[in-house]
Amino acid sequence: MYFSAIVKVILSIALVIGASAATALSARAADAYCPSRSHQRPQKVPENLVGRVAQALQIDAAFARDTTFVRCAGPALMACTVGANLVCGKADARRKNPGAAAWCRDNPASTIVPMAATGHATIYEWTCVGSRAVAGKAVVSVDRQGYIVENWKTVP
Repeated sequence: MYFSAIVKVILSIALVIGASAATALSARAADAYCPSRSHQRPQKVPENLVGRVAQALQIDAAFARDTTFVRCAGPALMACTVGANLVCGKADARRKNPGAAAWCRDNPASTIVPMAATGHATIYEWTCVGSRAVAGKAVVSVDRQGYIVENWKTVP
């Protein structure tokens, strides 16, 4: 009985040390990943960062592996999970939008242009003035690298 208690304590200590070592390895992997210039564009999450990214975004590791992208913004590791309305690619800051133009030609009385027509990467609110598409105010912020700020989270 005494022996099994000692074994349990030793195993508990080993688990704590192992978890701490895994966290330290993940932190070193992220430090090595950024600020590399080759990692400034979104890429699938490298296997050695999956756990850390999943924890930061509070998502399952398999989900992070399958739907999440990472990139460097200077020394910061950033992550974005693709979703129904979430774009991890560059923001569309063009003031002429082919989808909005087509929508307004087909729906000249429309007061709004849906994102199904403009695409979810646009930063503007679009309206129709007659059959002409007009870009209104910016509804999302864009970072220095051209990505939608709200879609990217810093991974500590």
